[in-house]
Amino acid sequence: MIWNLVATAFAGLGAAGVALILRMLSRKKLPKWIIPAFAGAGMLAYQIYIEYSALDLIKSRLPEGTAVIETETDSMVWRPWTYLVPLETAFTALDVTNADSRTLETGEQVVRFVLYRFEKHHVTQAHPQGYLLNCDNREVVKLDEEGRPMASPAEQIARGKQVYQMLCQP
Repeated sequence: MIWNLVATAFAGLGAAGVALILRMLSRKKLPKWIIPAFAGAGMLAYQIYIEYSALDLIKSRLPEGTAVIETETDSMVWRPWTYLVPLETAFTALDVTNADSRTLETGEQVVRFVLYRFEKHHVTQAHPQGYLLNCDNREVVKLDEEGRPMASPAEQIARGKQVYQMLCQP
């Protein structure tokens, strides 16, 4: 976070330098206020760039075999540009390579997998959650930290959901 602040300051200084050069090339016909205006615009442009590219950077660093299955976008009043281009605030990734598929004695296929949810806050946070999916009846149950099914009721998922298609229909 400190490096983001330093980079923002340098973006402002660079933009102010461009304005200073433009002012000198115009033989000081451009007004003096153009220098702080360019500095502010440079810092704002850098912050907007960082906001829009932060989760893309995390996506590019995901290990091989991890698929992004869901994204969330939002618009915010204090970021008016997000009404033109909504800001991606979270995404969910499925770890396909480490999914463990087994066939039970009853003939049912079950898959143990982990979904990672990345949320953009002041610092991007990751929330891993283990699941157990019964491919035959499409029921999903959350797993606790030790990998045991939680007491919560099973949820039914649709055959069209990307998780089901990636894990149960290879």
